[in-house]
Amino acid sequence: MITLKEALTKNREELELLKSEMETKAKEGDLNAYIDFASAGEGVPILIKDNIQVKGWSVTSGSEILQGYVAPYSATVIENLQAKGFSAFGRANMDEFAMGSTTESSFYGVTKNPYGENRVPGGSSGGSAAAVAGGIAIAALGSDTGGSIRQPAAYCGCVGMKPTYGRVSRFGLASYASSLDQIGPITQNVEDAAILYDAIASYDTKDSTSSDLPLESVVEKLDANRKLTIAVVDNYIAEASYEIQEAYANSVKLLEEAGHTVVHKTMTNTKYDIATYYIVATAEAATNLARYDGIRYGKRIEGVNLEETYRNTRAQFGDEVKRRVMLGNFVLSAGYYDAYYVKAQKVRHLITDEFNKIFDEADLILSPVAPTVAPKIGSTHDPLEMYKSDMYTIGVNLAGLPAISLPVAKNSEGMPIGLQLIGKAFNEQAVFDGALSLERAVNYIK
Repeated sequence: MITLKEALTKNREELELLKSEMETKAKEGDLNAYIDFASAGEGVPILIKDNIQVKGWSVTSGSEILQGYVAPYSATVIENLQAKGFSAFGRANMDEFAMGSTTESSFYGVTKNPYGENRVPGGSSGGSAAAVAGGIAIAALGSDTGGSIRQPAAYCGCVGMKPTYGRVSRFGLASYASSLDQIGPITQNVEDAAILYDAIASYDTKDSTSSDLPLESVVEKLDANRKLTIAVVDNYIAEASYEIQEAYANSVKLLEEAGHTVVHKTMTNTKYDIATYYIVATAEAATNLARYDGIRYGKRIEGVNLEETYRNTRAQFGDEVKRRVMLGNFVLSAGYYDAYYVKAQKVRHLITDEFNKIFDEADLILSPVAPTVAPKIGSTHDPLEMYKSDMYTIGVNLAGLPAISLPVAKNSEGMPIGLQLIGKAFNEQAVFDGALSLERAVNYIK
């Protein structure tokens, strides 16, 4: 598959041929990364996660309850893409309403990892990552609420970037947790991620959380030779597998050899990340998904009365969505709101402060993305085990920081190992510069 940078040099006829070839290859394979192959306009084709609205397309967030819904407008990121010479092409499979870490909870069935078809591609943007890694998409858009871009990118051996919260408009993104969600690129390499990030980042008056801070092109200033101070959080990797710890240590060595300064730090609040995240995220999810009741949104299933109509309609949600909605309603309920939700928001502030304290002395933080490589399909039976796989990514969302995942090694079975570089809020330039330097030093071979 040609890179995004190479695709930008192609003419209209060549791009149309490329779309046709990708569709044919995807249909002949069995990754189940695409839901459909809709095309919106001319330009370099970008695969779109099924929770981002494209006018005239069916958009279902991987859920039965939204079957038949057609987007009446396009998300701001889609308008930005079209204005920059890109086009939306195809809908990517995903965990239902972005709730999951394996893309096994989709209404459309599980997506497979191109590195091992008995392995999950990660989630919730598993379709986007699997398609890029499998050579059936040049690049894709995903959404990241607690690592849902970075983790599938790490599992599939490609690059996934989560921008600073507020840097990319959420208008037109189906909300999971409104204070955590961010749209970002999944690509074949770091430079392509920078190109796609530049295309979608903007201030948007239609998004009340959008930032109006000055925005400059990161591609134009991309510098792999820039010397940075990179923090290594020694106690942060204790839960990772031996092979990931080994890849981490090797990457630290390569960064030092490339001329970067490595400083060693500890983080004391990491053990609270998972609990804080799943309180905040599920509370917001319960509120956001309350609208899917068969009256305002969603496919209506009639009952003998209004209560039964609600029950029948919301029974279309999958088990993971039901689980998170129930937890969210619990932590927001009278008697538990202060004990759980308010306390979680206070801890969220402490987590942000701890990141910022490290950034007083460092430009970036190097971290694992997940404690293991991609697990086998069907092997994660306990929801708590799935939640634990987010342990390295969710703190970034709680603090609203930018981060990028890139492949650095393979384990003994040939499965990709990804690490992430985390940056200060709105300092995407340092994130991309550091990632490009690490990418060249590692020289990962697909």
